[in-house]
Amino acid sequence: MEKKDMLTLDSVYRAKYALKDVARPTDVLYAPKLAPGTELYLKTENLQVTGAFKVRGAYYKISQLTEEERKKGVIACSAGNHAQGVALAAQRYGIKAVICLPDSAPISKVEATRSYGAEICLVDGVYDDAYQKALSLRDEMGYTFIHPFDDPDVIAGQGTIALELSEQVPDMDAIIVPVGGGGLISGIAYTIKSLNPGIKVYGVQAAGAPSMHNSLRDGRIETLDSVVTIADGIAVKQPGDLTYELCSKYVDEIVTVTDDEISAAILALMEQHKLVTEGAGAVSVAAAMFGKVDIAGKKTVCLLSGGNIDVTILSRVIARGLMMSGRSCQLTIELVDKPGQLVAVSKIIAEQGGNVTAVHYEHAGEGSDVNGCYIGISMETRNFAHIEAIKKSLKDNGFKIV
Repeated sequence: MEKKDMLTLDSVYRAKYALKDVARPTDVLYAPKLAPGTELYLKTENLQVTGAFKVRGAYYKISQLTEEERKKGVIACSAGNHAQGVALAAQRYGIKAVICLPDSAPISKVEATRSYGAEICLVDGVYDDAYQKALSLRDEMGYTFIHPFDDPDVIAGQGTIALELSEQVPDMDAIIVPVGGGGLISGIAYTIKSLNPGIKVYGVQAAGAPSMHNSLRDGRIETLDSVVTIADGIAVKQPGDLTYELCSKYVDEIVTVTDDEISAAILALMEQHKLVTEGAGAVSVAAAMFGKVDIAGKKTVCLLSGGNIDVTILSRVIARGLMMSGRSCQLTIELVDKPGQLVAVSKIIAEQGGNVTAVHYEHAGEGSDVNGCYIGISMETRNFAHIEAIKKSLKDNGFKIV
């Protein structure tokens, strides 16, 4: 790497100074119930200005531009959070910003980016298609490209979170960080390991977008054919060259979590801590909740990287989260079609403390008893043990669960 392309601890401290009037130092909250057996804390970057950590790296990068670069303007591509960070920084410096977004980006993120004064260019496809479009516009118009993760200044900006944490939780044993392209974890791992090499740094990716996970496992940068996850903020097909190098050197382990696990984490954060996180922002908590990393007995910080969840998918996420945590359940019961059957089923569920929310009834198909029928029941439950108790009681009373 050339000298100017180097990431140094000095550049992270410079970024901290540059950000002092822009990014707010976000609170750390104690979260005793999320992962029993661990002393867990939450670093609330979901409450950062623009609703995500991305403003740190984008603002510091733009603060380092030359006068000539500022005159020409900047361009970026993003699924949403980086876009808002770049737009806000450009607005503060009075320079033109063009943002290329995939046309699948949540409307809330598109409108939020527009509200910071940026010009929006919607591109067919996913993040990687928006990236190619941004590069061609950069070459055509002479804009400076603000990379969302593979840039030493952007990484230094994200590293300022580690400086805050070293003051807020000086005796932490581990930190769990969401990973998309790897800019956030690169900045945090580099900074934290420079200050205290004994602190473990764990990364988390969505199981449907494990680009850095696979690349580190196989010892080379790999590109995924496709990415599918509710965590749109970390749905990246290929890690950066610089971020891959930094992760190889400073990150202890990268694990993956499923969309169902992410949904359960979003729900738990809402219910227990009144915190709204997006899918990407909750993966760190999902990893802690579902035992993906060894943090038993350790003082651990989960980084909540962003809170810009599209409210239209929030209800779906809550529904999945309820099922994942045993709080809702659907049963199909085979009955003989005669009076009183439904009453008997309802009575058993009520006695067990379950709350029926919907009933669906249909006659059995060909090959079944002529008098047979099926009843589908949706109900609210307390947990998985409660569901098993209801099922057992139904079976003990002669009902067959399909």
